[in-house]
Amino acid sequence: MEYILASANQHKAVELNELLTKAGLKIEASKEKLEVIEDGDTFQENALLKAKTYFNKFGKPTVSDDSGLVVPSLPDILGVQSARFAPELPDYKDKNLKLIELLKGSSEENRKAYFVCFLCFYNGPDEVFFFEGRVHGVIGDHLKGDGGFGYDPIFLPDGQMGKSLAEVSTWKMKNSHRAKACAEAAIFFKQ
Repeated sequence: MEYILASANQHKAVELNELLTKAGLKIEASKEKLEVIEDGDTFQENALLKAKTYFNKFGKPTVSDDSGLVVPSLPDILGVQSARFAPELPDYKDKNLKLIELLKGSSEENRKAYFVCFLCFYNGPDEVFFFEGRVHGVIGDHLKGDGGFGYDPIFLPDGQMGKSLAEVSTWKMKNSHRAKACAEAAIFFKQ
């Protein structure tokens, strides 16, 4: 089955194709970037808004994702607003440093965090499927690694001996929040 990605991001389309190939799904990046107002209160709501917008424009099955970083000890920032955290700082390196500063002196318990991804497969108004993936860890106290993007250099996933997501790209491809959501989708679509 073929899906349009509710994004013009070719890199994301390549990643999703790698993760979903065994399920017989093919994902094609949209040829046009649409402006979607992501005003949902949850990742699931925002994923649905994106998928529905692209479906309505192109009239074809659509897949979208909404992802972000959640730090439970800082409930009023990040989460569904992850990409909009510290808007005065357009560079993620600076956003990472600001988050480190906010957590300076915090216990490991207060530094706990997780990445979450909600995938939405929108085949039409009466056929919508959601899949969630999470990866747990803690926020480090400095940037580490050259790989990844966004908050990867400060996120230390559980079981990776203090390495950041930016240092474990092979592990990330198999175990990230997006990889876990895709694994759930693959199981569903194979059936």
